[in-house]
Amino acid sequence: MDVSVDVLGPEYEAIVLPMGKDSEGEVVATLVRRRCTDPSRRAVLYVHGFVDYFFQKHLADFYVARGFDFYALDLRKYGRSLLPHQTPNFVHSLSEYFAEIDEAVRIVREEDGHDVLLVNAHSTGGLTTALWADRVTGRGLVQGLFLNSPFFDMNIPPAVRVAGDVFSKVLRARWPKAKLPAPPAGVYARSLHCDHDGEWEFNLEWKPLYGFPVRAAWLAAIRRGQARLHAGLDIDVPVLVMASTRSARGRAAAAAVSSADVVLDVQQIARWAPRLGPHVTLVRVEGGVHDLVLSAKQARDQVFDELDRWMRGYLPSPPST
Repeated sequence: MDVSVDVLGPEYEAIVLPMGKDSEGEVVATLVRRRCTDPSRRAVLYVHGFVDYFFQKHLADFYVARGFDFYALDLRKYGRSLLPHQTPNFVHSLSEYFAEIDEAVRIVREEDGHDVLLVNAHSTGGLTTALWADRVTGRGLVQGLFLNSPFFDMNIPPAVRVAGDVFSKVLRARWPKAKLPAPPAGVYARSLHCDHDGEWEFNLEWKPLYGFPVRAAWLAAIRRGQARLHAGLDIDVPVLVMASTRSARGRAAAAAVSSADVVLDVQQIARWAPRLGPHVTLVRVEGGVHDLVLSAKQARDQVFDELDRWMRGYLPSPPST
């Protein structure tokens, strides 16, 4: 494996995962690893959302403090895995990501020897990993899912949603990389970044304030994935879904950006969560923002308290040595 010290510092390793080639050329994913001080048989794999990558070191701190080796996957064409010849964040199907999730899980379980695996995913990553978990049902590869504000539906008016579906389907075959109209970006990212209105430091080339364009084939892939979820999945492990108590969009977003989800409609998350499988827990977080672990301290503390309680109740105990 190609292992090096990660950009986050000496506690973290970056493992490059070759993923072959697609129409744009070479493809890689990147697995970030931080081990506990003492050997552990339990691990967590974090998967980010759209226009995103792993930078939330306090999330790794939380898991490591509880005896979980921490892994994060920067998917192809995101963050550490974005190569100069690639269109940022672009795929034709969410199933393209299954290859790097499969390989990351193989490394965590086979090469690093973990018996218990929790998948923790955010936003688009929440949709993708839910579809992946449904695909591997019955194989015992994962023991639980924590989905942080998963992207279960489009946060746009119904008429616009229908028009967008038709438009993206027409374009995806002939002009898959056509840029589609998207809601104004920047307010949310500015509210997070420490050089602007927030407290978090992240790479603005990998997570730019004004995002990356929404492409026709990518949107069509999202809508196919959402339709599959809406029809019902059969994930056979406990799932924890968290979302803010409220959303805001349009002119209201700027005023509510530090205490509401200004990216997704949280009522849609609550509506579709039961379609994941037979064992789903839904938690609503007062004052939570879209990435709940980046919320203000009071809301963030609630997220970690609820997650800790759920993990102790539903994940297997550490294997005996």
